[in-house]
Amino acid sequence: MKIPKSILIDPDRNQTYGAFAVAVSMIAFAYSPNFGQVLILAYYAVWLPLLFVDYRRFTWKLSSAWLPMVLAVYVCLSVFWSQAAGISARAAVQYSSHIVCAYVAARTISVRTLVVGSLIGVFIVLLYSLKVGGYALDTIDGTVNFVGAFGSKNQIGFFSSLGIFLCLAFMVFYRRNWLGFVWTAPILVLSAYMLAIAHSATSVASLPAVIGIVTLLTMTKVLSLRYRRVLFVVGAGALVAGVAAALNLGLLDLVLGIFGKDSTLTGRTYLWEQGWAAAQQHPLLGYGYAAYWVQGLADPERLWAEFYISTRTGFHFHNTYVETLVEIGFIGVTLLALVILRAFYGHVSKVVFGDWNADSVVLAGAIGLMLIRSFFEVEMLGPYFMASFVVYYGLFRLSPLPAFRRRGLATPTEDERHAVGRMPAPI
Repeated sequence: MKIPKSILIDPDRNQTYGAFAVAVSMIAFAYSPNFGQVLILAYYAVWLPLLFVDYRRFTWKLSSAWLPMVLAVYVCLSVFWSQAAGISARAAVQYSSHIVCAYVAARTISVRTLVVGSLIGVFIVLLYSLKVGGYALDTIDGTVNFVGAFGSKNQIGFFSSLGIFLCLAFMVFYRRNWLGFVWTAPILVLSAYMLAIAHSATSVASLPAVIGIVTLLTMTKVLSLRYRRVLFVVGAGALVAGVAAALNLGLLDLVLGIFGKDSTLTGRTYLWEQGWAAAQQHPLLGYGYAAYWVQGLADPERLWAEFYISTRTGFHFHNTYVETLVEIGFIGVTLLALVILRAFYGHVSKVVFGDWNADSVVLAGAIGLMLIRSFFEVEMLGPYFMASFVVYYGLFRLSPLPAFRRRGLATPTEDERHAVGRMPAPI
């Protein structure tokens, strides 16, 4: 039996396989620590074989992915100055292959398929956590919170907030009939409930901000290009003013107080100070990728003891940029920041300064959610995180896709007609 290539790599025809692959990926990201390597192998199995279905689809305009490629190469090179070379080598291969999987996804599935698959994955992830029903002590703020099958309330909060955002995005932009309300309603209700009982301040606070960003970008659809730019400038100015007011007028303390926290973020600012101090020892190149939190080293052992981490694993500085600065230095943090900002601004600028489209609005919102969380969590530096998968997917989607060709009769797309360089040969 011969399987048509189109049901695997054609974004217009592979909705079923694409949604399945994304759902498998999300379950792997959530529960690979619980079930071991079998989920990671399943994650690789749904994406990497597609490279051999039609390699020309993935080599066409490959140079547009230069920024993630440079970061991946740099992470791999950190093995040569790492204080734990073996750990860095393994983690670097995992991170690089994770980027490749996101690239394959961006070249084969549509944004709608990504949203549908993610919603299915979120529903399964949250249902399993609800069944496990675990609670744990948060060593950062000293409270006992619902964590489900995770080790942290922030992870259950992340999947819950992502579920709410994607449900709203699907119903507004991608729903085709009334059945869309029927099957997304249970996911929305479950996500809202889980977010409420997780008490994750980061997840709760980031969700309204992202919904606000998407709302503004959606409003620009009815505006001319000139007024879109005005709205963008005004919105950016209002954001800066709001942040300044929160810092100077005590609004930040008021918001944090709702969640039982203070302006020190109950231990996070201390961790940031410790991370900054550690980074001063190797400011340019860092300690090596994934080479700081290693058992037997004095500083991580001290921090594990101070925060009562008896397992002496799975800890970080609760800030993507501090963690990156410690591990791969100033060069690394610059590259990672460029990846995140390029992905976010690229889709915002498409909406504001170019032709309005729903895909860019949704991806700008999703990447914006990851951007906000990056100041309080570390979800984009390591492999097998949904946050990094979404950011890299969004970055790769900034480049136009080649048309899927059947029997060599397909007409070139508008993007292909204006592209520089050789088009892929017909299948």
